[in-house]
Amino acid sequence: MTNLPTDANQPLSLIYLDANATTQVLPQAAAAALSTMETLFGNPSSSHVTGLQAKQIMDKTRQQAKQIVGADSGKIIFTSGATEGIQTAILSALINAKKNLNNTISNGKDYCLLYGATEHKAVPESLKHWNEILEINAEVKEIPVDELGQLDMDFIAKEVPNALMICTMAVNNETGVYQNINLLDKTIRANNPNTAWMVDCVQALGKTSLNLNQTSIDYAPFSGHKLYAPKGIGFMYVKENAPFTAFIAGGGQESGLRSGTENLPGLAALSVIFSMLLGESESSFAPVETLELFRQQIVSALTKAFPEIVFNNSFEHSVATTINFAIPGFSSKEIMDLFDAANIRVSSGSACSSKVTRSFVLDAMGLPAWQSESAIRMSFGPAMTQTQIDIACNRIASAAQALLQSCLTLDLNSTDTMDSHNINDKAELDGLVQFKVGGSCSWLYVDKKSNSAVFIDPLPEVSNRLQTLLTCRGLKLVAVIDSHGHADHESCRTSIAKEFLAQQQADTLGWPDNTPTINIHGNQYQYISLGKKWLIKVPTPGHTDDSISLILCEPVQASTDNLVVHYAFCGDLILMDSLGRTNFSTSSAPDMYTSLQLLKSLIGNDSLICPSHDYNNEFTTSISAEMSRNSLLTQVIENSINSKEFSIQKYIMDKRIIDESGSEIMCGALIGDCDKKPVREYDSASLAEAMKHSNTIKLIDIREPHEYVLQHDESFAENVPLTRLVQFVQEHQQDKQTQFVLVCRSGSRSHLAAQALSRLGFDQVGHLKGGYALHQY
Repeated sequence: MTNLPTDANQPLSLIYLDANATTQVLPQAAAAALSTMETLFGNPSSSHVTGLQAKQIMDKTRQQAKQIVGADSGKIIFTSGATEGIQTAILSALINAKKNLNNTISNGKDYCLLYGATEHKAVPESLKHWNEILEINAEVKEIPVDELGQLDMDFIAKEVPNALMICTMAVNNETGVYQNINLLDKTIRANNPNTAWMVDCVQALGKTSLNLNQTSIDYAPFSGHKLYAPKGIGFMYVKENAPFTAFIAGGGQESGLRSGTENLPGLAALSVIFSMLLGESESSFAPVETLELFRQQIVSALTKAFPEIVFNNSFEHSVATTINFAIPGFSSKEIMDLFDAANIRVSSGSACSSKVTRSFVLDAMGLPAWQSESAIRMSFGPAMTQTQIDIACNRIASAAQALLQSCLTLDLNSTDTMDSHNINDKAELDGLVQFKVGGSCSWLYVDKKSNSAVFIDPLPEVSNRLQTLLTCRGLKLVAVIDSHGHADHESCRTSIAKEFLAQQQADTLGWPDNTPTINIHGNQYQYISLGKKWLIKVPTPGHTDDSISLILCEPVQASTDNLVVHYAFCGDLILMDSLGRTNFSTSSAPDMYTSLQLLKSLIGNDSLICPSHDYNNEFTTSISAEMSRNSLLTQVIENSINSKEFSIQKYIMDKRIIDESGSEIMCGALIGDCDKKPVREYDSASLAEAMKHSNTIKLIDIREPHEYVLQHDESFAENVPLTRLVQFVQEHQQDKQTQFVLVCRSGSRSHLAAQALSRLGFDQVGHLKGGYALHQY
């Protein structure tokens, strides 16, 4: 192996739809920057000819910037980017405010600093930082927005009289929503003519017209890399006579307003972009009317591909280049992974946040939590072309079609394929599938031969997905069962049973009535058949009085036989690195003691346990794996502690549980800090070298089937989706010395999975650091 594949046939061309995060540098701008570095490299502050030539570039770029933002008067100061501009504006305004406060007799006012609730985090964090550093101690207040993302003018009118500064933005980076600058101007100045006003104009450049001279805006930061210039160059507008304090002092460059040797290559690139905006050179930029048609085409493709899509921004109040949406039943990470496999780059909101999480912007707009958690942002710039839009729309259709690989959708509106890439038949499903929502787990077991399935601990968030999967594959649902009455979520068992098991009579947990019984080691247990396997119900109270464990095993031949166990679904009896809590009103520590010993006697030490919670992404465990780190469990299994002593220690353990308001209820106290075992990390060179010297290395692609089918090479790696990892562990119990190397999109999932396998005794497991993202052709 010399290279990692990007596609079964050929690499897909990149469709970049994350321009609000950053943009590629246009060839013309890159050429200007390179030429400047090679031939016009002088220091603009030098008085010799080379320096004067460099200064000419800087002067030209400054003049162009004034034209573009409508700043005949006022100053244009070049910076490293928007964050520096924001710091400079806030520091300047607050130093001036403090000076005025020191010179003014206290009039009993409670001063505040105002910012829009949907503002980029650089603004409120900077306000809080400098407010504290300068010891002004004004109250930092959020200006609410409505469901369209528009600022509350009544709130501004009420609060701005006491505001030392107000910060708003022209265009929001997540939703593209633009504010009515003229209305803001009138509202602010009617109530406070003197407060400092900063407007973040980063996303407005090149997308809306600006005429800053016609406003009372004091400061406006801009960034070059959002509009095809290199990173590290930006500028800010400062109104004539607005308070100003240099943020960077030193050699006195920029007339003493911003010291430091000027970024001449960046300025040369920025000048090229400005020439395009001003029509001074051949432009690569589409007019606003064309950009609106592009948005309309993408929206149409998205709606056709995902009929239930919900758009989070009003197009009437947003710039044409930003589309924010959510797809019911899919997390933002799932859609990002899907599009990434199709070589479409999108964002889950602001790319300035490294974690995929809820959007504070959509939360501020009052949108439902699921929309905030599932938000996807598509954004493009004015250099987007019709050809790229056409490819993007075809790629969106194919990405949606690929979801059939996992039976995650039923509604296909198009059979078009992308770039000669065929979507194959649905991926085979036979065995165990894990669904995770936060720290909670649901388990689906499918027996392919009998075309039957059982669903255990059903989570409401995956109800629609399960029903789609059952319908897509034509599966017969035998039972849907809860392991106990859950305190941390409401089971959706009843609704699923109503849809697929309307005629079945069952108890409160979903166990079917009138099932046969079997004698095992002197005790009677009920069971149901699932193909040629049995699912045995074992009462295991303790966490709650109704708790049961479900053991999937081979049929029992004699009452004295040991069970041949495939999986034990034990609810919250045994958790990874913990035992279920026993401080609910229906809990009993003595009962848990008995249940632990009973479960061990039935499944042994090494059978795989599938609990209803997995707080540390460990997927599955076994009694022996837990005994290696859970001394209390070890004492129970080895009978070195009695029920009373167990209850005392369990009480102490449960006191460590902290249920945070608004978050899921913890169903067990984690014992340690869950240190992950180190696993071998490969890069493409070391992996190629290892495979050259060994033909026993097995590469496992752990992406989901819909990702795998869009971007894979079957000769390179076998597909074992992360949702099927527990099945993989069960099937490879005898292969723990095999060299497995796991691969995913970015290396994150493969790292987690490799750590889980390592903990379960797979001693030779490794993963590809950086995944396909860092190791493509």
